[in-house]
Amino acid sequence: MADFDEIYEEEDDDDNYVEESFTVSVPDPVVVRGAGNVTIFGLSNKFDHEFPQGLAAKVAPEEYKATIRRINSVLKKTLPMNVKWLLCGCLCCCCTLGCSMWPVICLNKRTRHHIEKVLDWENSHLYHKLGLHWKLHKQRCDSSTMMEYVILIEFIPKVPILRPD
Repeated sequence: MADFDEIYEEEDDDDNYVEESFTVSVPDPVVVRGAGNVTIFGLSNKFDHEFPQGLAAKVAPEEYKATIRRINSVLKKTLPMNVKWLLCGCLCCCCTLGCSMWPVICLNKRTRHHIEKVLDWENSHLYHKLGLHWKLHKQRCDSSTMMEYVILIEFIPKVPILRPD
C-alpha cells in the first residue's frame, strides 16, 4: 500500500526523439548590396534589381523588384541633396571645424530612417506573411575595413505546430 502513494518518474527515450525531430532550421539570410556608383556614409545610391537565387520559391520576382524600386526611388529623391550638402560641407570644413558636415549626417540619417519605414511597411503588408523580414543592416565591406549599408532578408522560422506542449 505504501507503493501506491509514491510517485515515480519514468524515463522515456521517446522524449529525446521528439525534441530532435521538431527542430527548425533557418537558411542563411540573403544580402542585397548596393549597386550604385555613389556612396555617402556607407549608403549607396541604388540597389540591384537582379533577383537573388536564395529567394526562389519564396517571393515572386515581380514583388522583389517592386520593393527594390520603392527603395531606389527614396534614394533617388534624397541622395542628390545629400551630395550637394556633402560638397558644401567639405568646402567649408576647415572654416567651421567640421561642423559643416552635420547637415549631411542628419540628411543621411533621415534617408536611412525613410528606407526603414518603407521596409517596415513592406514587411507588415507582404513579407511577414511569406516568412521573410527585410531590414537595412550595416555590414563591413569585403575588400576593406569600411562599412556599408545592405538590405538583409532574413527568414522567419515557422512555428512547429506539431510539437507537443
